[in-house]
Amino acid sequence: MPESQLRNRARLVDPIDRILEVLFGLIMVLTFTGTLSTAEAGREDVRVMLVGALGCNIAWGLIDGLFYLMACLAERGENRRILHALQKTSDAKIGQQLLIHALPPLVASHLTTEEIESLRQRVVKSEDPDDHPHLTRDDYIGAAAICALVILTTFPVAIPFLVMQEAVPALRVSNAIAVALMFITGYSLGKISGIGRWTTGIGMVLLGTALVLITIALGG
Repeated sequence: MPESQLRNRARLVDPIDRILEVLFGLIMVLTFTGTLSTAEAGREDVRVMLVGALGCNIAWGLIDGLFYLMACLAERGENRRILHALQKTSDAKIGQQLLIHALPPLVASHLTTEEIESLRQRVVKSEDPDDHPHLTRDDYIGAAAICALVILTTFPVAIPFLVMQEAVPALRVSNAIAVALMFITGYSLGKISGIGRWTTGIGMVLLGTALVLITIALGG
């Protein structure tokens, strides 16, 4: 498999991006379930709320997917611009600085001047892989995956309203599920990022609980 495809697939399954999409979807659903007036809510009110929550996450899922595609194009265009700049400059020091700024800071900090110069020479001799930046099949798959993640996070929180007749207990169970999912995703994010699993998980729970309490205090 070509190196560019390997990078695309790695980006497609990037766990931090996917976790953040799930957290975003959960928060969006909570803003809808929390506005349900449990004292007066009937089945029609619940239906309207569920349709609104699902519609909102569908819209934001599509927007997130579109932004992902735009980011893919922008990143590809930026990489092509850097390649052309490296090939056009005859000053080795300027080329090295361009390359250092293009590399992740952690990687660049561990490279010697000789290694950077060797890499610069290889890049300068390389050919431009694309005449124009374009989207690939993996880009579209990634955008679809992002859209699906945001939409699918609606359902665990919505299920209690579908299987329970009373709005009050359904809302409480729905909130509990949302908070539990926030802890799981926050815990996973902390584990991957190295920030701290329990700290991040509890932080997400506090965020979810704050949203629930605020909306209940406002009549939810």
